[in-house]
Amino acid sequence: MLKELRYKKTAQKIWIILAVLIVPAFVFWGFGQSFKSREGSQYAGRIFGKKISLLEYRDAFQAVKNQAIIQFQENFSEIEKHLNLESQAWERLLLLYEAKRRKIKASDEEVIKLIKSYPFFQKKGRFDNRTYTEILRYVFRTQPRVFEEETRQNIILSKLYKEVTDNVVLSEEEIREAYRKENEEISIDYLCANPLDFIKEITAIAEEELKDFFVKNKLDFKQPLSFNVEYISSDAEEKIKKLILKINKRDGFSKVAKDPKVSIKETGFFSQTDSIPGIGWSPAVIGLISKLNVGEISLPIKIDKTYYIFRLKERKDPYIPDYESIKERIKEEFIKKKSYAIAKEKISACLKKIREIPMETIDFNQLAKEFGLKSGTTKEFKYASYIEGIGASDNFWRIAQNLKDNETSEIIEVEGTGLYLIKRKNRIPFDEKKFETEKDEFMKWLLMQKKQEYFAKFIEELKRKNQAF
Repeated sequence: MLKELRYKKTAQKIWIILAVLIVPAFVFWGFGQSFKSREGSQYAGRIFGKKISLLEYRDAFQAVKNQAIIQFQENFSEIEKHLNLESQAWERLLLLYEAKRRKIKASDEEVIKLIKSYPFFQKKGRFDNRTYTEILRYVFRTQPRVFEEETRQNIILSKLYKEVTDNVVLSEEEIREAYRKENEEISIDYLCANPLDFIKEITAIAEEELKDFFVKNKLDFKQPLSFNVEYISSDAEEKIKKLILKINKRDGFSKVAKDPKVSIKETGFFSQTDSIPGIGWSPAVIGLISKLNVGEISLPIKIDKTYYIFRLKERKDPYIPDYESIKERIKEEFIKKKSYAIAKEKISACLKKIREIPMETIDFNQLAKEFGLKSGTTKEFKYASYIEGIGASDNFWRIAQNLKDNETSEIIEVEGTGLYLIKRKNRIPFDEKKFETEKDEFMKWLLMQKKQEYFAKFIEELKRKNQAF
């Protein structure tokens, strides 16, 4: 039945635009409630001081999950692990709170009309109650009453979106510039000073130099907050459900550790920015663990196809290691900064010479040989594309647009590849006639993008206010 949801216009109608964070995890709250209740917490969180019950949260979670099913259809099961539905559920609750504050409502007639308009609930062009019931049961796994309330909320959120973004408009200049970025192509000549090319010039390094460098740059070597975690994992949901009922805060994992079928693993210390030993990179797990007190047990969490329960064994606050323990790392950083300084010095000297000679006599190949730099020429590229061997095109495209013929840019720094000087070699302007033909459709798309960005900022501002409350 899922293929019946492949109606893009329908998906667009009910897909409320929310910020989607790519986090590969899914917390199952179904049995999390019983665990949290035993810990003394009867609610999931607060929004502007109002307690949000676990039931309210679960309803919001199911609602955003249903939206994702409609959005991604048969691909949902694969994409689900990349969606932070937990975050979206909180955003939904926050937006519904704001809509209520603004007294935005949806009538029963609006709900009925919208549900009846969905093609996947229709048979022979008309709403079919049996089809409706079966799709809710087998695809959404949701009761009609619950789905109808979700639909009411979706209409309310649509009205909120419209109210917030109604005043967002586009100027002629914005439309033209955005179209230029989409269609105009540029190629450049460049000079590059890559710090890696100058490491060989750094020979003997005195011990005192390293110590002095460490003293002046101590904060650069500060170790972040780190954790040591014990965990139990299983591919079987039922097993995890049974285990969580045997675990309590006082005894930790000691009770289940006696079971020979249960394996308790330990990660060793890792920081908030590290991959978790034995598990991998997971911002969701990091976020979960960072909220635990030492000795506390987490709610179960599913990552890909594996279920986990975590216990925070140790927490190490941020600290600066002593010199001897990180001497090699200090040396690496010293060489990195020294080679960067050499690269900066060489390309600055090159630019100084360029500014002293006539523009029409500038020869990048000759200058590259003279100052030990690299020179090259790119193919034509557009804004927001990738330049082979260099990286993102945005800054190069923007700067090259404003250069005169034969004019050389100021120094451009690109992390990971070096320092650059560029000249515009060729520009292929966008087609004015094509622009006039495509302008109306392009403007609709651009306005939609601008409204989405504006609404995303609106959500972030709501979050900020909620946190400050």
